[in-house]
Amino acid sequence: MAFVEPVVLNERGVRLEPLELRHEPGLRAAAADGELWKLRVTSVPEPDQTREYIEAALRMREDGQRFAFAVIDEASDAVLGSTSYHDILPAVKRVEIGYTWYARRVQRSHVNTTCKLLMMGHAFDTLGCHVVGWRTDNYNFASQQAIERLGAKKDGVIRGHALRRDGTIRDTVMYSMRSGEWPEARAQLLYLRARHD
Repeated sequence: MAFVEPVVLNERGVRLEPLELRHEPGLRAAAADGELWKLRVTSVPEPDQTREYIEAALRMREDGQRFAFAVIDEASDAVLGSTSYHDILPAVKRVEIGYTWYARRVQRSHVNTTCKLLMMGHAFDTLGCHVVGWRTDNYNFASQQAIERLGAKKDGVIRGHALRRDGTIRDTVMYSMRSGEWPEARAQLLYLRARHD
């Protein structure tokens, strides 16, 4: 049995459902909203590579390394983007949240906060994780700010850690949250989301 089993999570008009090939047209449209694949610090697929992106995520799910979700607007059933659990370590009850991106039209809305609340809640409260982690490109300052806003702590920087799509080598900024920090982080995120409303 896999540590992360298929599950649908939903709240406040946002639904996370296991990413499947049927999401390809919607995922392609979401990426096209803002031409997100042109950003050198993200993993958004180019339109003609959307199917390969989903197939790679499904292979990683089969191997127990990653569990990708499609982010859905419940009112319209439109795909808004994608997010994943990855670097899943059942023995130490740790997952990371990443491969996260959204159509430009929903960036800086309640969508990201809602997704993170759903995923962190599922990781800590259902899966019993001791730690949830995040990683991002050292030049992706927007992502770093968003992770810090969740209440995650910066663990450090792994230098020369991964290749970007343009072939340059990136440093990776690592963050984490322990289970004991989750109740306060959840309260703060709910407060911030209520203020956003």
